[in-house]
Amino acid sequence: MAKENLQHIRQLVAQQAARMMAEDGISDYAYAKKKAGRQLGALESSSLPSNAEVEEELKLYNALYLSEEQPENLRDLRKNALFTMQMLERFNPYLTGPVLDGTAGLLSETHIHLFADSIKEVEMFLLNQQIPFDVNEKSYRIMNDGKRDKRGDGRKTVPVFTLEMDTGLIKLSVFEVDDIRVPTKRATDGSNADRVGIDELKALIAAS
Repeated sequence: MAKENLQHIRQLVAQQAARMMAEDGISDYAYAKKKAGRQLGALESSSLPSNAEVEEELKLYNALYLSEEQPENLRDLRKNALFTMQMLERFNPYLTGPVLDGTAGLLSETHIHLFADSIKEVEMFLLNQQIPFDVNEKSYRIMNDGKRDKRGDGRKTVPVFTLEMDTGLIKLSVFEVDDIRVPTKRATDGSNADRVGIDELKALIAAS
């Protein structure tokens, strides 16, 4: 396959994956790329774009096609995240992911990291508040030995509580208390993921 043709296919797949992430609430880059690849008949791994390429197309899509809806929706998602974080303040909540970095689509999941002595604490709190939830797990890439390459990456699997809200799903990943000093990695480029606490999120909302 010619290099120019391959690059064109990668771009088409990136654009289709970005559209699905913006419009359909898909948050998993790998899933969006594979689904877009199947739809376009690009099944070889060499035809699939990087996560960073999809993220760039996602930003473009939001700017071109959702310039009115997306900022308002993002503000609503951040306000809902703030409400949830204030409710869970005892567990040192931090917002991360698309709702923080501004790439969140219309049905995007909201990702909040909690830091608790045990998963039971969080579970009992939600039960006592009569908040329905599902529980599963998520594997995060984390920084090992201060390195930035893949050999320096480790993985940590943590329990995740999923809350279904009017604005979309909220994912509460529960880490150990000491993990607050260990950054997780961004799916797009492997850099340390940004995260903000309650006061920083308040400031972000006020500035928007």
